[in-house]
Amino acid sequence: MHYTGTIWRPPYEASSLLLEATAGCTHHRCKFCTLYNDLPFDFRMAPPADMEADLKEARKRYERLSGCRVKRVFLTGANPFVLKFEKLMEIAELIHRYLPETESVGCFARVTDVTLKSDEELAALRAAGYDGLTIGMETADDEALIFMDKGYLSADILEQCGRLDRVGIHYHFFYLAGISGAGRGEEGARLTAAVCNQLHPGIVGANMLTVYPDSGLYEEIRRGRWQEESEVEKYRELRALAENLEIPTVFAAMGASNAFQMWSELPKEKGELLLFLDDVIQNAGEEELRRYRQNVRHL
Repeated sequence: MHYTGTIWRPPYEASSLLLEATAGCTHHRCKFCTLYNDLPFDFRMAPPADMEADLKEARKRYERLSGCRVKRVFLTGANPFVLKFEKLMEIAELIHRYLPETESVGCFARVTDVTLKSDEELAALRAAGYDGLTIGMETADDEALIFMDKGYLSADILEQCGRLDRVGIHYHFFYLAGISGAGRGEEGARLTAAVCNQLHPGIVGANMLTVYPDSGLYEEIRRGRWQEESEVEKYRELRALAENLEIPTVFAAMGASNAFQMWSELPKEKGELLLFLDDVIQNAGEEELRRYRQNVRHL
């Protein structure tokens, strides 16, 4: 299989076949992000010949495993959904040619990737199997989105994800606790919940901001232009987000950045989730949580 650099996937894609479609990120300007700093380029598409060779290899490997079938393929790279409609359709055709049992194709996507497709193209992509996108919305706090240079605003999240809803492409959100900065976490959470409540994310997956020395945010902190939230404040932020979510969704915190793992179906398990977060806030302690953060060597 052809893979470039560190391969990232959401925790819930653990059983998916990982197929490299792109490497790197088309945006590569978010101040907090260091995920693709190990690459000597910002972004590139995988050669179609490599993708076809990987699918052939996967077919042979799965044929050796009696009864194993590839139900889902996850395209790797920061945002493969940025590729032109025709390229995405070609990839889907390749997948279905070699793995005809595949039921869906997922990937990471930026909000701005959706903007590039017409409603008709989105509908065709859904018919071709594209479903279950993971979108790093991070927050719907416009002040934080602008400062972190995300390249879109909360209104764009609402508009573009609403278009996905209308064509039946399901999606999940990554939320980044701590992105709003010291003193603004709970406000950022409430703003995010207000946007989510107008949409249909299958999962709202929380990650905790971890600042690394090779990030642009580290330099902003060093120059005194931004102040990081305390670890306890990040959990108060998660509580505010969970409390204000009014839609049926899964609230999760499964990645390595989270000292405490969570998976709760809302609204039926909201009470239990809030009690759990209250316990963390009251009893975990800033020192213990900070020690965990300092030992997260890499996400």
